[in-house]
Amino acid sequence: MLSFTEENYLKALLQLTIEKVSKAEVGTNELAAHLGVKPATATDMVKKLKSKKLINYEKYGKISLTNDGRKNAIEVLRKHRLWETFLYKKLDFTWDEIHEVAEQLEHIQSAKLVEKLDKFLGYPEFDPHGDAIPNSKGELKVMVKKTLSEVEVGNSCKMIAVKDNSAPFLQYVVKVGLGINSKIKVVSKQSYDSLIEIEVNGKKSSVSQKFAENIFIVTK
Repeated sequence: MLSFTEENYLKALLQLTIEKVSKAEVGTNELAAHLGVKPATATDMVKKLKSKKLINYEKYGKISLTNDGRKNAIEVLRKHRLWETFLYKKLDFTWDEIHEVAEQLEHIQSAKLVEKLDKFLGYPEFDPHGDAIPNSKGELKVMVKKTLSEVEVGNSCKMIAVKDNSAPFLQYVVKVGLGINSKIKVVSKQSYDSLIEIEVNGKKSSVSQKFAENIFIVTK
């Protein structure tokens, strides 16, 4: 049995490595920043996870998941995203509310409950934020995603997911008029302050570069 904190660290490592495709290892400072803890705190937990053979790590070196570590991380992520889907589709939670609640529910240990939940939901492949849900075999679809910031002026695209799951960002996304599968046209980009003017359902809005970097899209 792993503690909630240990599971959170493994899930964070999975999200920082395998899901992002670009790298299989991360540094302690990057992990600490992702979790919102001090580097020293992260280092202590990293040592503990290494002692349990869940990660590979040498002092001052990079961190990567072992096979057992990855298996545990996938299980936590699977539960998290299934619970998000359940809360959103069956209990009418808004998409900016579900992340925090799922953070608590993801630590439930009943494998039978998770499988029944998956079946009850119709074996969904993606959660309400557009993220892939690992299946019962531990398989996770990893896609190379482009962001809104990469779309050229005059081109259109479709929003498929968000990078930032925080409530303030998701509320902002809704305010702009965006949601999963929304069609977006990039009207203009300002070189001075990097503001990007977009059009959604006939309504124009100006968003920051940071905002655009947190919107995953596919081009038409």
